[in-house]
Amino acid sequence: MVDVADAREKMIARRFGGAQNCRTGGKGTIRRKKKTLHKTASSDDKKLGSTLKKLGVTNIPAIEEVNLFTDDGKVIHFTTPKVQASIAANTYVISGPNETKPLTELLPGIMNQLGPEGVEHLKNMASSLQAAQGGSMPGAMPTVVDEDDDDVPDLIDNFEDVSKT
Repeated sequence: MVDVADAREKMIARRFGGAQNCRTGGKGTIRRKKKTLHKTASSDDKKLGSTLKKLGVTNIPAIEEVNLFTDDGKVIHFTTPKVQASIAANTYVISGPNETKPLTELLPGIMNQLGPEGVEHLKNMASSLQAAQGGSMPGAMPTVVDEDDDDVPDLIDNFEDVSKT
């Protein structure tokens, strides 16, 4: 006859993959006192909404699009966003469907939104494209040559000698 203890060990090894003395629950284990809560996206939205309400943000209506320009030449483009602002807290919240696009894809429509650094970045990008293509491209932006160098007179005397006297 097969011993009952051996049969029990074989059954436990077959079902649970191990011996009986390495159990995770049952007699002698610590009781869990708290039920773990799983966070959902709606709870995060509620927390964000309550924080924004504390800051005193107000909706800004009638904004059709928002473009955020990044340093690497890409644009985060929001179409029909929900814009909220708290000027006292210097906080602006832009939410809604967005896309990350290269600057050249949105180019004709956003020229008036580009600042001085955006225009410089655009010129650098155009010159690098021209250099890569090996010449001028049809429809490319013309390069601007600064003519302000003619107004500066040449330095004739040594200015350090004049400052020592």
